[in-house]
Amino acid sequence: MMEETLYSNSRNKVQPSKLRRIFRSLAQMKPTSSPQRKSSFSFYALTLSFVVFVTVLYGEDFSCILRQPFLKSLQLQGAEKQEESIATQEEDAVLPFAIGRTEKRCDVFNGTWVYDNVTRPYYAEPDCPFIQPQLKCQAYGRKDRAYQNWRWQPHGCSLPSFNATFMLEMLRGKRMMFVGDSLNRGQFLSMVCLLQRAVPKGFKSIQIVGSLTVFKAENYNATLMFYWAPFLVESNSDNAIVHRVKDRIVRARSIDKHAQHWKGVDIMVFNTYMWWMTGQKMKILRGSFDGDLKDIKEMETEEAYRLALRSMVRWVEKNMNPGKTRVFFTSMSPAHERSMEWGGEPDGNCHNETTPILDNPAYWGFASSKSIMQVVKKVLSKSKVPIMVLNITQLSEYRKDAHTSIYKKQWNKLTPEQLANPRSYADCVHWCLPGLQDTWNELLYTKLFFP
Repeated sequence: MMEETLYSNSRNKVQPSKLRRIFRSLAQMKPTSSPQRKSSFSFYALTLSFVVFVTVLYGEDFSCILRQPFLKSLQLQGAEKQEESIATQEEDAVLPFAIGRTEKRCDVFNGTWVYDNVTRPYYAEPDCPFIQPQLKCQAYGRKDRAYQNWRWQPHGCSLPSFNATFMLEMLRGKRMMFVGDSLNRGQFLSMVCLLQRAVPKGFKSIQIVGSLTVFKAENYNATLMFYWAPFLVESNSDNAIVHRVKDRIVRARSIDKHAQHWKGVDIMVFNTYMWWMTGQKMKILRGSFDGDLKDIKEMETEEAYRLALRSMVRWVEKNMNPGKTRVFFTSMSPAHERSMEWGGEPDGNCHNETTPILDNPAYWGFASSKSIMQVVKKVLSKSKVPIMVLNITQLSEYRKDAHTSIYKKQWNKLTPEQLANPRSYADCVHWCLPGLQDTWNELLYTKLFFP
């Protein structure tokens, strides 16, 4: 140990050649013509001086030898302090758009639903002219309104109140985009309804061009957008109007067709899930949709989904600046097709459900794939650019009451058999507005400004 220490090449140590010169100089020093007693005293004095000199230079190394039994414990203490320092630095790091932080050890996605007819809903259905007919439950005959009055309450903390004026100020001169399927479009429309209350008449507009829907708050120069891409990558379901294709095909590594419309956005909110759940293997096209579609490979859903997420992550890493932009991914939205799962009738679904599931915090429906959740976790955690997951799945599982059910615009005329059995055509996938998706945006608001 001493030899290794004395002959260290550290910048703070005397080099071996210099050390040898010191020894030689000491050895070559001759006593003066003084008496023998004085010569001996001088030799001892010089020797003592050299010992002091070396001790000062190598005090740390000698102490290392002396303290060898305690070295391991000291190293452990140092490692703990280093971890604490890294954690503190991560906490102190300021993300774009952040003005504060969520309370420590507060999981905003873990909580319960509380009935609140004082502060909820944030807006009335007639007051938001931008809601699509598929989500207007009151306008299409729903009589009960309690589904609008439930507030999400995390355990041990509270969500900050949604402030439309504040968010518009933070979005001044910025662009925010939702990319995905109709469920993400519902979240986009919810955000439009939450914000448009603070925009005067004549200063707000919405325009739909192909796959792109654009809402503008002109007095803030703020833009909210939705882009239809149900698989994120290119597919045979990319037509924003005509896309109900049973034999779904996804083109491998083909995100650029859509992503060219995403560049320059300040806040991205992705989702993709429902369209993958066909119950069959996914068909992956290796060539182009302009060809004869011969080069198709079948793949397990999870593996195909993983490929699409990896394409998204690569695009994010290449195009999103973590110092100026933020990226979110909304987890799977659950469906409620089997009421027997929550103790209801064997042949029922979400139709006529008017209250959440409150007595079973572990409830998880068959329509939500935990294997897909694991794919999301593994792929997004490896991204070089932070992608924050809005884990809305568990809290939405409880909301069997919040679906549009039969209360929406029906694009096709209902048959006498359907009219006789409303459950047969109830939509237990999409959600009424105002309603559950406003809570999704409360969580987005929290993670955007108080991460």
